[in-house]
Amino acid sequence: MSMTKGAVLRRFALIISACTVLLFDCFAHAQQMDIAVGDSAVLSSNYNSSSQAYLPPAEKGGAYPSLSADVIFKNRIGFSGEVAVRAKQGVYNNYQPFRPILYDFNLMFAPRFGEKITAEFMAGVGGESIRFYNPNGICYYSTGCVTHVSSNHFLGHVGGGVRYYFWRSFFVRPEAHLYLIHNNTQFNSGYIGRLGASIGYTFGPR
Repeated sequence: MSMTKGAVLRRFALIISACTVLLFDCFAHAQQMDIAVGDSAVLSSNYNSSSQAYLPPAEKGGAYPSLSADVIFKNRIGFSGEVAVRAKQGVYNNYQPFRPILYDFNLMFAPRFGEKITAEFMAGVGGESIRFYNPNGICYYSTGCVTHVSSNHFLGHVGGGVRYYFWRSFFVRPEAHLYLIHNNTQFNSGYIGRLGASIGYTFGPR
């Protein structure tokens, strides 16, 4: 059963409202809240077997801008979330444009090492949505025309980084992430890495 645009917008507004209330509740009990933007690259091994006629490509290449946020409590344990999107469409096996979107939600430990340095260790779950684009569109009587289809996968995530506070509450953070993607049949491996750096700001005492 298809939903009208108004129903989709109402559901989206309800989700945003619920997330906002939860965020403010967490912030009320948290010692600090951080937000950061960054850029990164995705890495994966190449397929090294010639036993298959169809060789799925490696999921790597391209720049992945990211947005992350977290809340940390007085025991230095908290929660974090992040989304990273490939900035430009890739070309899947030299014929179809595609764009992966990675997102994750984590339990986080952020010990301090002196006044200017904080480490981050996190583990959690999330998902990957791979958009495959058709510039001509695909039309159905019930849903209308769409220009892409999505392949969605559950994933596990571990990651870490080191914050350096270079001026007041502003920090720079080199970081590394590892994803285990369930049933990632479109690519040669269910394991991918993401390396990058972010710049962010801390609200509240550090």
